[in-house]
Amino acid sequence: MQAFHDSDNTSALQSKKNWRVWWELTRPHTLTAGFVPVLIGTALAMQDFHINVLLFVAMLVASLLIQAATNMFNEYYDFKRGLDNKESVGIGGAIVREGIAPRTVMTIALSLYAAATLIGVYICMESSWWLALIGAICMVIGYLYTGGPVPIAYTPFGELMAGFFMGFSIILISFYIQTGTVTNTAILVSIPSLILVGLILLSNNIRDLDGDKENGRKTLAILVGRKYAIYILGVMFSVSYLWILGLIIAGTMSPWILLVFLSVPKAVKATKGFIGKTVPVQMMPAMVATAQTNTIFGLLLSAGLFISYIM
Repeated sequence: MQAFHDSDNTSALQSKKNWRVWWELTRPHTLTAGFVPVLIGTALAMQDFHINVLLFVAMLVASLLIQAATNMFNEYYDFKRGLDNKESVGIGGAIVREGIAPRTVMTIALSLYAAATLIGVYICMESSWWLALIGAICMVIGYLYTGGPVPIAYTPFGELMAGFFMGFSIILISFYIQTGTVTNTAILVSIPSLILVGLILLSNNIRDLDGDKENGRKTLAILVGRKYAIYILGVMFSVSYLWILGLIIAGTMSPWILLVFLSVPKAVKATKGFIGKTVPVQMMPAMVATAQTNTIFGLLLSAGLFISYIM
């Protein structure tokens, strides 16, 4: 009887471990880059238009699926190119540390893309088929970030491409499917998201700078050096907040969006967390804080937009 109970306990622990492995494979700290822009775009649309809740949910799920799939492509190609090993820092490396078959990771990633495509068909049916082309481009970029002969992640343009397609573009698509148009205001409000999503990638590249350099990458952090990459991180955080202040001063947006300034301590923590550090594991808290800044900033911006709507 005791052996039976021990077997049950072992099985339960293994199931729990497996659940964590699959969850970590999605790289959950980066998923904020998937859902926050959708919230912002929808909250912007709410100012002057009636919101279609089903379209909002569809866009949210599709965006998260694409982000998770992109992370799995990253996992697959980092393994294939020998960038991941058992000593790698971070939640990546499920293939080398947990023994998940590379083919399984790729299959899941493609399945997530397929599911996002089906949801995209519904979104296009309810809005515009032009979005099919835009969505396809976003998905191709997600794949090419670490896939293809010259991965975007290996170049100095990774942050810009990630920010544009997973921050800026997602806000505008989320706004468009609710309104049928794209306004100058929507474009202007999307800029901080472009910056903050890009900074998530920059923080990752600062942490991995030494290893990436050994493997032939030419990321922005490698080109400018760790010191100046941290400067760029801090400056671009500042630009995001000053941009919001500028929108209010110009009368473009309600003062309620000043709520985003409550996230400043997290941005400061993220920047300071990199200073003087060279060991990857020491920089993990700063990297997490960078992603959290994007999340908190986006949620507070969405809250400010919602409050300005009901007021």
